[in-house]
Amino acid sequence: MNILTIARKGLKQRKLASALTAFSIALGTMLMVAVIVLAGAVDGVFNQQAIGYNLIVGAKGSALQLVMSTVYRIQPPIANLPLMYLEQLREDPRVEVAIPMAFGDYTKPEHGSFPIVGTTTEYFLNEYAPKKTFQIEDQPGSRQLTKLYDAVIGSQVAIKNDWQVGDTFSIVHGSADSDKIHDETFEIVAVLQQTGTPNDRSVFLNLEAVYILDGHQKPIDEVETRLRDFYGDDADRLTRGLWQLDQLRKERAAGEAEGDPERGYGIDTPEAMKEVTAVLVNMRSDFDAVRFQSQLKSTSKAMAVNPIRPIKQLMTQFVGPTKDLLMVLIAMIILVSGVSIFVSIYNSMSDRKKEIGIMRALGAQRNSVFAIILAESSVLCVGGGLLGWIAGHTVAVVASPWISAWTGLLLNPWYVNPYEFVLFPVLLVLGVLVGFLPAMTAYRTNVADALQG
Repeated sequence: MNILTIARKGLKQRKLASALTAFSIALGTMLMVAVIVLAGAVDGVFNQQAIGYNLIVGAKGSALQLVMSTVYRIQPPIANLPLMYLEQLREDPRVEVAIPMAFGDYTKPEHGSFPIVGTTTEYFLNEYAPKKTFQIEDQPGSRQLTKLYDAVIGSQVAIKNDWQVGDTFSIVHGSADSDKIHDETFEIVAVLQQTGTPNDRSVFLNLEAVYILDGHQKPIDEVETRLRDFYGDDADRLTRGLWQLDQLRKERAAGEAEGDPERGYGIDTPEAMKEVTAVLVNMRSDFDAVRFQSQLKSTSKAMAVNPIRPIKQLMTQFVGPTKDLLMVLIAMIILVSGVSIFVSIYNSMSDRKKEIGIMRALGAQRNSVFAIILAESSVLCVGGGLLGWIAGHTVAVVASPWISAWTGLLLNPWYVNPYEFVLFPVLLVLGVLVGFLPAMTAYRTNVADALQG
């Protein structure tokens, strides 16, 4: 009979105490595995495989806020840029792709309050992440925002509302809890396959449709002031924009005079009245991206942000320390569980003196008795850890659909993080440490005294 078999039988004799101590180890391990799996999913999204663009161009302000609002859609946008600036970007020979984005509205609260993204078909024809392209669900439809009121929805939006191609919906203006509902209805022309990015929780509309919605246009005088500030050093674009605004004033005045208050609004709104929240840009080379970013820093017009850097800063300063703190707390739980194993085995030694004496009388060596006690503590630690590891991944499997629906994170619950390979050697060392003192007590047990007791 080998040492592990004897240790297992000894633990079986103390079923309740052994089960409780192993359970405490399993609980701590389960929590640690769950945190590692979730942290791995967060790292996968925020350590930037979530966007396939060199730069995000937006209004001057916080770089982190620009990335969080444009890529992750969990922050309000800073401000808007003139749509005419998109044309200027596309004329720059260094720019390969420039895709406009407009934010501000949401689906109705009963539909999940998902963010509305105004953009163009080009958005779906480019990679949303390095070497990853959008795919649609296996149903009729396309990624084309061809008609004015077409809509493309993410996978989580479809699941939440049980929507499919051909369904229609309306949206609310401004914040997610706004009570102002736009009159227009939009028809779903495609449902995107799950990407594990914020695109899964987004609703994409034709950019032109965004401009004609009520409340999306600023007063002409305010637009004129913004254009003068933005294009004060670009006489050609400023002149063209001001001319468009003058024509619009005349058009609206004529409409009011003729009893047609809708004239000069809607689809006929000139380019000078339109704005975008941000522009996703791919440069022809990394060097061009650095030069362009540096160039914008010297102006007051806009800023260009490499989306990776603010997120790395966020991960380093906030997310990383939070994860580390959780890991430390869970490690303390496991350590306390190890102490409970020590107390359980040590307290049992007085009751096991006779048992140890009989083993010694039957020929067991001191080293064998020592090894049996160490084996018991190690089995409790490693066995409890194994149960906790399985339970942690099982919890992740059960929770992953809910987490994906709530956060948009795409989880692989059975992905094994390299840190997990360290867990079992550490538990084995913990088992040896907590079992050492009880094992020494057993080692020093006097056979005559033990048999007399």
